[in-house]
Amino acid sequence: RSANATHEVINVTLHTTLAVTTKLVVPTPAKPILPVQTGVQAQQEEQSSGMTIFFSLLVLAICIILVHLLIKYRLHFLPESVAVVSLGILMGAFIKIIEAQKLANWKEEEMFRPNMFFLLLLPPIIFESGYSLHKGNFFQNIGSITLFSVFGTAISAFIVGGGIYFLGQADVIYKLNMTDSFAFGSLISAVDPVATIAIFNALNVDPVLNMLVFGESILNDAVSIVLTNTAEGLTRENMSDVSGWQTFLQALGYFLKMFFGSAALGTLTGLISALISFFNLRKTPSLEFGMMIIFAYLPYGLAEGISLSGIMAILFSGIVMSHYTHHNLSPVTQILMQQTLRTVAFMCETCVFAFLGLSIFSFPHKFEMSFVIWCIVLVLFGRAVNIFPLSYLLNFFRDHKITPKMMFIMWFSGLRGAIPYALSLHLGLEPIEKRQLIGTTTIIIVLFTILLLGGGTMPLIRLIDIEDSKARKRNKKDINLSKTEKMGNTIESEHLSELTEEEYEAQYIKRQDLKGFMWFDAKYLNPFFTRRLTQEDLHHGRLQMKTLTNKWYEEVRQGPSGSEDDEQELL
Repeated sequence: RSANATHEVINVTLHTTLAVTTKLVVPTPAKPILPVQTGVQAQQEEQSSGMTIFFSLLVLAICIILVHLLIKYRLHFLPESVAVVSLGILMGAFIKIIEAQKLANWKEEEMFRPNMFFLLLLPPIIFESGYSLHKGNFFQNIGSITLFSVFGTAISAFIVGGGIYFLGQADVIYKLNMTDSFAFGSLISAVDPVATIAIFNALNVDPVLNMLVFGESILNDAVSIVLTNTAEGLTRENMSDVSGWQTFLQALGYFLKMFFGSAALGTLTGLISALISFFNLRKTPSLEFGMMIIFAYLPYGLAEGISLSGIMAILFSGIVMSHYTHHNLSPVTQILMQQTLRTVAFMCETCVFAFLGLSIFSFPHKFEMSFVIWCIVLVLFGRAVNIFPLSYLLNFFRDHKITPKMMFIMWFSGLRGAIPYALSLHLGLEPIEKRQLIGTTTIIIVLFTILLLGGGTMPLIRLIDIEDSKARKRNKKDINLSKTEKMGNTIESEHLSELTEEEYEAQYIKRQDLKGFMWFDAKYLNPFFTRRLTQEDLHHGRLQMKTLTNKWYEEVRQGPSGSEDDEQELL
């Protein structure tokens, strides 16, 4: 009996333990496996994707021919982004006429797909922007750029979003709820001053002004995307039982996690790429170049996979790789990286601006005049509240002051680009008319800022006399706004550097004017992550360049049109 009682006690104990354990350890639900299309469905999907790829490449080819004609006939006064958007509008009208005559139906192919933008087109653009930064001016102005891009973008988003919400509550414009208003305010706060930067470079304006506008636009894109994702996250959750203060704290926590987590991930990835370059892959440039291309896209995929911001991660990765990893590479790989990234980014930007023009006819629109006008007013006012107060605040701490003329140009250069349009299509708003209204309004604001503000930047700079004195003496016909022509004719010397230990000490360590992060970087970070080259490494790199140059020159000499005059001109 005692034995049976003991067995019963043990059984009861085991059952109780198992029951408690089952309650405590909740099994993680398996990820759903997406259905795989087979047979006829797979074939139809392949055909549809093939036509989309063909249409996109055809549009891109036509745009490249347009840019070539601009360069050939020296139409340098016209920014390429404006020309490509205009061409997209004309192509959209032509396709609309063809569809009206029932000669073809390309509605699916000409629709701009947000997933294609965020996965394929945007990462190369953002990475190239971070990789091609003029690091000296960027890090010297990192505090001002961060203030404008983070706090300034947040100010603009709250002003635009808040204004739309309260105007809607007063029945002045179309009514949106708080989260939808903030989402629109966040996406429309992404600036893309491509045309303005081209004008700055052509007129040789103050380098600090150039870097403030360019640096702000790079970080601003990532911040705007994170803010929009924050608003989307609040929309997806049930916030009816949560107070306004708790909603704000939850949104702030989500933003901080996305911003700093993504930035830390991108920085860590860039530093790892710098350490991997110590394996001396420079002796085999093809392997070295392949490894760098992998690390160019690696942080984006990882960040998106763990629910962070891939754009923020790839931006910081590009900045870190440019600052540390690039100087460990062989000269051949340095040139390959610079030219490849420029070419890919140019093609992606061109494709985005072309589809932006096409969207005039391909997107199902809902237009409300009052909503559009008030949104434009709020966008301009939000930009002003962003730029002017923060500039006056920064002047208390800056040696190189931001003048009122520079402030006005920074406010005027707040052009909107393809990112707001892609974000507007990415929003899952209900009902559908709300999504169409925000998409239509975004397209109008983007075209308004590109065509009107972008076209008025050069006359404004000349009017307020902010350009360089040398540029002022040049004729207007000498002004070159072609980013592509300059990109193909120059190789930045800053991105072709190999330093020995002695050269590094002379250039950085012994300098007395370094302060703050620049001093800490030169003292500790750069010596650890940047490889000091020996004379043998330098000799091997120069030998690689000389061998490739000789092979190229021999191929040119064997051409059918070669002559002594051509060879002399080439030399």
